[in-house]
Amino acid sequence: MIGNMAGAKAIFLISVLLLTLVIAPFIGGTAIDLQEILSGDVGRQIMFELRMPRVVFAFLVGFSLALIGAVFQALLRNDLATPYTLGVSSGGSLGAVLAIKSGFLLQWAGFSAIVIFSVAGSLLTIMIIYFIARSRHGMSPLTLVLTGVTISLLFSSLILFIHYLADFTETYRMIRWLMGGLQISGWQYPLTLMPFTIITFLYLFYHSHSINILSTGHEMAMSKGVDVLRLQKQIFFGGSVLIGVVVAFAGPIGFIGLIIPHLVRLLLGPDHKVILPAGAVAGGIFLVWCDTLARTVIAPAELPVGIITAMIGGPFFMWLLLKHTRKRAL
Repeated sequence: MIGNMAGAKAIFLISVLLLTLVIAPFIGGTAIDLQEILSGDVGRQIMFELRMPRVVFAFLVGFSLALIGAVFQALLRNDLATPYTLGVSSGGSLGAVLAIKSGFLLQWAGFSAIVIFSVAGSLLTIMIIYFIARSRHGMSPLTLVLTGVTISLLFSSLILFIHYLADFTETYRMIRWLMGGLQISGWQYPLTLMPFTIITFLYLFYHSHSINILSTGHEMAMSKGVDVLRLQKQIFFGGSVLIGVVVAFAGPIGFIGLIIPHLVRLLLGPDHKVILPAGAVAGGIFLVWCDTLARTVIAPAELPVGIITAMIGGPFFMWLLLKHTRKRAL
């Protein structure tokens, strides 16, 4: 009976994914139908160079954010952890803001200076946090969180300082980037992000049983034969690098890594062998529809997708805080 229910839920999720990937590209400010795609160059270009790459990119970004959110909640044993808890997003944002302020026109492998600086900022943040939080007995979840919060506050203050020095045009570009966005043309970003996402997912899914044990505590995990220090390092570095790439490409898009793992956990239980694939796919579907809404609600203009996810995720976050407060009171 339980197996049948799990199979039905998996079939439902896959069906929603397929429908999303088929339907979402047809929705936008410019209406196109199948006949225009088959017979016209304009319709074909809109579909295959703009809409489909953007839908795939949105799915990969949402997939990555939900996947790392679920894993970091287990690693840190904190239900309120997100992919950005460890400060990687702040490092990437600082790099992007520096690139905008400097006005560099650097291009490498087709990527702009903003992307390059953002990746560099994220990698620098990862190394700083690791060297502060590491110890012979593993990385303490509390130390990781405190280090991440401290780094985030420090880099946020530097971002504000750069804002203060910027002119109106630079400030607008900075704020617009920090809102998150998925405006791309062509397949470069999806195809670059895809191997990072697939490799990270396969590794985490392979170790899902160990992640289940790790989420109960270090002592329990070590007593069960889990190499806690190695697993912590690999989850931290793998997850942080993936988030660094996501932030560099799409900007900081919030709340997906918080709300989606929780919803999947409520519906499907605590087993990470289920949470990781189901949560990641659900995160991808969620961001695709958020982005579809963002590019159609005030068409022909677009809303930054980060606004949509924040409007949905903010109330959920408040509900989660109230729920935890009531648990402590009892």
